[in-house]
Amino acid sequence: MSSSSSSSSSWSRIKFLDSELKIGQKEVTRILILFLGLTASCLVLYKTAYPLQRLNVNNLSSLVASPSPPLPNINSSEISQDTAKPKISFKEILENATTKNNTVIITTLNQAWAEPNSLFDLFIESFRIGQGTQQLLKHVVVVCLDLKAFERCSQLHTNCYQTETSETDFSGEKVYNTPDYLKMMWRRIELLTQVLEMGFNFIFTDADIMWLRDPFPRLYPDGDFQMACDRFFGDPFDSNNWVNGGFTYVRSNNRSVEFYKFWHKSRLDYPELHDQDVFNRIKHKPLITEIGIQMRFFDTVYFGGFCQTSRDINLVCTMHANCCIGLEKKLHDLNLVLDDWRKYLSLSEHVQNTTWSAPMKCLED
Repeated sequence: MSSSSSSSSSWSRIKFLDSELKIGQKEVTRILILFLGLTASCLVLYKTAYPLQRLNVNNLSSLVASPSPPLPNINSSEISQDTAKPKISFKEILENATTKNNTVIITTLNQAWAEPNSLFDLFIESFRIGQGTQQLLKHVVVVCLDLKAFERCSQLHTNCYQTETSETDFSGEKVYNTPDYLKMMWRRIELLTQVLEMGFNFIFTDADIMWLRDPFPRLYPDGDFQMACDRFFGDPFDSNNWVNGGFTYVRSNNRSVEFYKFWHKSRLDYPELHDQDVFNRIKHKPLITEIGIQMRFFDTVYFGGFCQTSRDINLVCTMHANCCIGLEKKLHDLNLVLDDWRKYLSLSEHVQNTTWSAPMKCLED
């Protein structure tokens, strides 16, 4: 009895499993048919959207003969900020800074003079507090002799240009008449020659000159080359005035270009002298007469300095820390000049007698 019941039960389970298997096969079959149908539909749609084209065997040779152009060979070292921001040329900076009569104001700057609270800060400040000088700042081009000076200049001013000085490091303080000082002075003359050759008139000013008034009305209406003096003896035509190359006004023409070239070349005849002393050696040479350049020399009443201070603060345009060796001495005494100027501006009455607080430290040995 138990054996018969067991056989019957086993047979029932087999039939049940077999029926389940058949049902599962039917479901799989339905899914496959549905999948194949969807695939066929997709193929029809694709062919409709992108009809197949026969490949023309005759065109194979042209395809091989005309390969895609090669990618450019890019050197990663060539990709830099300079590539992203092209460097503005010196001429473009001069064009941006020029006045209506094609004149630019030029100064040179190295790291020592560009440090915070150093001479460049005083130079810029003088333009800001001077009479009629604020609008002249946009015409000032600062030629930087090293990268640090350029970076500092760019923080304070718009028209900054870094010149190439690969042979000499001009960043530190250059003591008067040392070899590096001489190289720096002659690099300046070379640069100013290029400015004239490009057709620009210029006022060159040392950065240790304070601009207290607009000097343009005090420039001579004639004269190709006009120069400040350490000591002025009363005659603007007299080349025996004790000249100072820290402030010059030069008109661009054939005479001035030839003169500057001759001046720069003459350094080879006097290798131990700076530009100002060489000027004194060549100013009476026959070639100067042949060139025909017209020279004028500025009165220290208008363009004063520590060698010979201006006698009248009501007329002074610039004050130069000349006859003074040493950065710290210049800084101290030029601060006194600006203090005197601020006091003058605060007065409501005309000043009768001018007494400057400077020079002070510049008089010390």
